[in-house]
Amino acid sequence: MDDTTGTLDEALERIHLSGPERDGWLSNHAPMAVEALVRHGQASAVHRWLDRYGPKLEEMPDAGSPVTARNWNEALGDPRRIADWTAYFERETAETPWRDVLATWWPRLLPGIAAGATHPAIRVGHSVRTLLAGEESAPRVRELAHALGYWAARHQPLPALTPLGPAPSAAAALDRVPLVPDRSGGVRDRFAQLTGFPDWPGPGQGSDPMRGPDSGPGRGPDSGRGREQGTGTGPAGPEAARAALRELVRASTHRYATHAHGEPIMLVHAATAPNAVLRTLPALPGELWVPSLRAAWAASAAVTAAYAPREAAPVPASASGAPDAGELFARAAAHGDDHTIKFTDTALDVGDALAFSAARRAIELNPPVF
Repeated sequence: MDDTTGTLDEALERIHLSGPERDGWLSNHAPMAVEALVRHGQASAVHRWLDRYGPKLEEMPDAGSPVTARNWNEALGDPRRIADWTAYFERETAETPWRDVLATWWPRLLPGIAAGATHPAIRVGHSVRTLLAGEESAPRVRELAHALGYWAARHQPLPALTPLGPAPSAAAALDRVPLVPDRSGGVRDRFAQLTGFPDWPGPGQGSDPMRGPDSGPGRGPDSGRGREQGTGTGPAGPEAARAALRELVRASTHRYATHAHGEPIMLVHAATAPNAVLRTLPALPGELWVPSLRAAWAASAAVTAAYAPREAAPVPASASGAPDAGELFARAAAHGDDHTIKFTDTALDVGDALAFSAARRAIELNPPVF
């Protein structure tokens, strides 16, 4: 996508007058929603959408003291430092190519992928997609700085997780995720109850039939290392990791069609979070792809554990149809809900009938804005 109308840059400049959160800790979804609207041919709706969404937003919090190369570790995960972190990344991306900044900070931030209910990582994914696909304009680079700053300020790793029994596929792994016992609290209370996830993917899982597991850019000594999120040994190399991540995005999108009734807003993140990671992979060195897959699986599993219902609903009859992608996204844009727009964007990436049916489910279940 290269937005020749200039609408995306205009919208980002409007959005950057605001902070990344509102009402205490709810996320500002505007940069993610407007990027999806422009990408799918709905640029004419962007400013109208912002006019409606904008009154919800709040100003950037006051700055405290600067984050620097020497003190960043003590500021990591301190939401009071959102403005300080944003200013830090604005300086970094002004002085250093954005890909280099991303490659440095991605492995530092990745253990905290579930922070902010995964919204900071999702915002990074939308930003990187734009930078990879079009002009690297100042507002688009600044958007990456704001997204990284939000992630750094809200950085919060999940509890230590025990690998449970192995699962043969992403869909099976999601089905076997243990649900948290107490659902009376918010997302942070629910994530605090997590203890373990199915061991997926294991070695050899997620291999790309078009390319061998040892192919792909930047294969290095850390490609298949460790259990940084506490679940799974991971596939053999970068391309196998990307294939497994595609499988996870597809499985979590499909699962929304039958499980969205549990919590239709929050469950979209089980798909949009790993898809944000998938969108970011091409901008990262190959040695970061396997740990990125592990973190994406942990994020998707955490959302599933916290919000999925105990019983599935029947697969919608419309799942066998052949919907038109443009018409489906136009319906999501007309609906106006930010989560619905973002989930439909992910469903279009998956691109099959069940994914489109899941998007229609989001349109049906989530309250419309317009």
